[in-house]
Amino acid sequence: GDARVRGQTGVVSERRGSYPFIDFRLLNNTTLSGEIGTKKKVKRLLSFQRYFHASRLLRGIVPQASLYLLDEDYLGQARHMLSKVGMWDFDIFLFDRLTNGNSLVTLLCHLFNVHGLIHHFQLDMVTLHRFFVMVQEDYHSQNPYHNAVHAADVTQAMHCYLREPKLANFLTPSDIMLGLIAAAAHDVDHPGVNQPFLIKTKHHLASLYQNVSVLENHHWRSTIGMLRESRLLAHLPKEVTQDIEQQLGSLILATDINRQNEFLIRLKSHLDNQDLRLEDAQDRHFMLQIALKCADICNPCRVWDLSKQWSERVCEEFYRQGDLEQKFELEISPLCNQQKDTIPSIQIGFMTYIVEPLFERWAQFTGNTPLSENMLNHLRRNKAKWRSLLHKQHSSSRSNDHSGQVTSSQEQTLNEEETP
Repeated sequence: GDARVRGQTGVVSERRGSYPFIDFRLLNNTTLSGEIGTKKKVKRLLSFQRYFHASRLLRGIVPQASLYLLDEDYLGQARHMLSKVGMWDFDIFLFDRLTNGNSLVTLLCHLFNVHGLIHHFQLDMVTLHRFFVMVQEDYHSQNPYHNAVHAADVTQAMHCYLREPKLANFLTPSDIMLGLIAAAAHDVDHPGVNQPFLIKTKHHLASLYQNVSVLENHHWRSTIGMLRESRLLAHLPKEVTQDIEQQLGSLILATDINRQNEFLIRLKSHLDNQDLRLEDAQDRHFMLQIALKCADICNPCRVWDLSKQWSERVCEEFYRQGDLEQKFELEISPLCNQQKDTIPSIQIGFMTYIVEPLFERWAQFTGNTPLSENMLNHLRRNKAKWRSLLHKQHSSSRSNDHSGQVTSSQEQTLNEEETP
């Protein structure tokens, strides 16, 4: 059943034909998208074909200034950046440009080597590289936010968290490999729309997973499909690979934002009772889940220039969904109405109710390390900047009597510091 689940979301929806009025290729916004989608269906048939077509040039996508990317200076800069991959100000956008759009593959190869995972698990380098390429290729580059660069950013953050002394002192090679793979593949084959959209359009994935963690289940099953197809772990005992597959599922499913309170309450209980025993595999796995959740939503904790780019990208993806809903006369989802939901208001709400509560608990777990303090400081500064921008927008809307901006009551709500 894995091959059935692993098909490109948009392509499978066309085959199913349950709601022919929606073509997910509309999300791609490029004239080549249909052609590329067809090519990717063919490439998916054989591992060798997928590996052979890993090059973006072979896929017919010619990057801007591609000739310059062959220059040794770019390779040298990329290598220099990798030497500082554990720094929190790591610029994943720059790294992606220096690697010609291969930030995820390049980063993973480096991290697997740095953590000694290739030697420990006796992994074949060609097979490992092929698996990483499969993961990177299954992200939709047309998505403003949920693309391979986001996956690389989450993976780099996960690497930083795995080095926190409170956690690092107890982690096994298996824990580290699971954490890195889960981070890299946690959003694979994301269609650029959210779960409510899939449910209300009766998408086949919503039916398949009975409207529960629809996207996360798909990301997990897609990852398992690629692992099996690549045969990366085929030399390991069957019970070991089965355990890895199940733990990957548990990690990826933890990124479902609808389960935020469930994990936050459990983490608070552990910290208040001081009963976390990281010698115990179950407690280590729980903290890996928390680490992945932090990595997934760490954008507001980055330096302003990086954080702002991510904020604009995620909102652009929201707005695209809203435009699609409007086009097909569906109710526009929360945060997806560009006329009413401004970037500052979305970001302030996200920081206040989702990010701050989680990262304050993470800092409590790590013992307020320099990294945790740094992230919280960035978070507070970034929130203040968004508040300032919101205030300017609000002042402008009042002076111009312009509709579609944040109302005073909305601003008051967003200015409340209490978490729900």
